[in-house]
Amino acid sequence: MSEKTNSNNHHKVIIIGAGPAGFTAALYTARANLNPLIFEGMQPGGQLTITTEVENYPGFEHGIQGPELMDIMRKQAHRFGAVSVYKEITEVDFSKRPFRLKSYDEEYTADSVIIATGASAKLLGIESEMKYMGYGVSACATCDGFFFKGLKVLVVGGGDTAMEEANFLTRFASEVTIIHRRDEFRASKIMYERAKKNPKINFLTNKVIKEVLGKEENGKKMMTGVLLEDTKDHSISEVHADGLFIGIGHQPNTKLFKGLLEMDEAGYLITKPGSTHTGIEGVFAAGDVADKVYRQAVTAAGTGCMAALDAERWLEAQES
Repeated sequence: MSEKTNSNNHHKVIIIGAGPAGFTAALYTARANLNPLIFEGMQPGGQLTITTEVENYPGFEHGIQGPELMDIMRKQAHRFGAVSVYKEITEVDFSKRPFRLKSYDEEYTADSVIIATGASAKLLGIESEMKYMGYGVSACATCDGFFFKGLKVLVVGGGDTAMEEANFLTRFASEVTIIHRRDEFRASKIMYERAKKNPKINFLTNKVIKEVLGKEENGKKMMTGVLLEDTKDHSISEVHADGLFIGIGHQPNTKLFKGLLEMDEAGYLITKPGSTHTGIEGVFAAGDVADKVYRQAVTAAGTGCMAALDAERWLEAQES
């Protein structure tokens, strides 16, 4: 990166990402008079913007739409002086301070950086899946399982994520069918056995989803089933279902930090125990980018608060 720095583009705190973690970090750092700059990137509001109803976020007794919750968080952070930029960070240099960040041809510098780029659910990559996302199709059983009480749902996947989601969904759904493209499962033995023993869970193996089927009534979309292709004889069959859960795992959005920050084998950022500190002083990580266990809006917000407090204390220590 060039040595030229625009002083207008220098900030005490730059936050990369704008889900519950990014906005909470922005709220706390803004209230500490650190004037944070938030890069909202390609998906402002994060994963919650593709979630219709959020019923498990504390403080909203009757639930709230995902995009609306993110808008409230954004406005709250802005109220205290945080500023959003609807651009993507394309390059970072953490080798010296101030840190340098690039958004295409524009350069920014920061005394500290909070990474809240989140994770993306791995999807099947078919158009109809996106069409019915939030209208029967979901990538989060713990977020949306409640809406499928007494209904028939499908889970696609063959690893621990799929088994875990299927087991969880049996608390609500009348029947859960796991669809997998092979007849062998990647899931750990214990998770597979647990699913196999569950009387509400069925298995459809050697099948791939070709299409998500649905209808529109009174202007309301809803999924009605899927078209399956047999991976052996390529025959097509139709399965009726009220919901489809994509359980093929998550991908942390950490490509930008490869080779710069320590990650686990799946690409999640590693933080120092009990904190949001990464291996580089002044760089912090919050939310799903560093959490492969809980992956909830409320836990992301909690670590966003931690990152802000960690950054604030670290900045204070640099000045003393």
